[in-house]
Amino acid sequence: MNRVEFFKQFMRFPGVTCAVTESSGELADLITDTADLSQASMVVEFGPGTGVFTEKILEKISDSTRAFALEVNADFVKATQRRCPRAVVYRDSAVNVARYLKEFGVEKCDRIICGLPWASFPRQLQDQLLDTIVEVLEPGGKLLTFAYVHGLFLPAGRRFRKCLSSRFKSVTATRIVWQNLPPAFVYCAER
Repeated sequence: MNRVEFFKQFMRFPGVTCAVTESSGELADLITDTADLSQASMVVEFGPGTGVFTEKILEKISDSTRAFALEVNADFVKATQRRCPRAVVYRDSAVNVARYLKEFGVEKCDRIICGLPWASFPRQLQDQLLDTIVEVLEPGGKLLTFAYVHGLFLPAGRRFRKCLSSRFKSVTATRIVWQNLPPAFVYCAER
């Protein structure tokens, strides 16, 4: 999917596609390196978009690690599958993750890499998604998600950080990736 097509998705679905372009390779490296995927047995990705993170996940997981992604936008599902033909991508909401974990014969995962636009979500949806994540994440498991720097100054962005801190035993933020548009950083929340 090229930049014009991505921008069209933003214009068609501004509440769902909250980015004007796909994430940078630098952000994808940072989020997947921070996740320490070599130690993971079950990885779930929420909101893969065009598959920038998916590509790095598949590069960095071991042969025995299982992984799948959930994406609500049909065009992004197709884009991710084109970019990463061996990726397992379901068209569904992240709130239904438990159903797909059961298809893999497990109830929990140890890594969730998330590309969802948290700062644009209302509080109820943030809470619903975070409660779902806590339910399916193994003790010691990690949620990796990114946020745009400018979101730190928005009420929803500040609220999201508080929501993370109230549900996870530790929440850290990485360095800023200035090469991303807009600049972003990664939250690593450990259960």
